[in-house]
Amino acid sequence: VQLQASGGGTVQAGGSLRLSCAASGRTYGMETMGWFRQAPGKGREFVAAITWGGTSTNVADSVKGRFTISRDNNRNTVFLQMNSLNPDDTAVYYCALDRGRNLLRGSPYGVDYWGKGTQVTVSS
Repeated sequence: VQLQASGGGTVQAGGSLRLSCAASGRTYGMETMGWFRQAPGKGREFVAAITWGGTSTNVADSVKGRFTISRDNNRNTVFLQMNSLNPDDTAVYYCALDRGRNLLRGSPYGVDYWGKGTQVTVSS
C-alpha cells in the first residue's frame, strides 16, 4: 500500500487548508485512515482518524472544532479540512492507514502504513 499526501503549504493565521491522502495498492476496504503531525523538536502527535464506513471518527482535542476528517472510498482518499489555523498547527502532516484499531485510538504504534508527509506552515 502506498499513501500519497497533498495539499500542504503556507497560510496566514486564521486561514484554511485541505489535505488529501490517496491510498493505492492492496487495500481491502476495511482500513481506518487518518493523520498525525510532527512539529520541529516534538514527537508525532495524533490529529484525526476515520473508519472505512465513516461511522466512527476520532479527533484530537487540540484541533476539535477546527479540523474535520472525511473520506471518499470510491477514490480511496481521506481528507483533512483545517480551518482557523494558528502557528501551533505548523508541522509535517503524515497520512496513515491501519488495519487494526491503533489509529482510531490515536496511537501511532502498530499503524500499518505511513505516507511521506506534507508540510503545513502557519504564519502569524
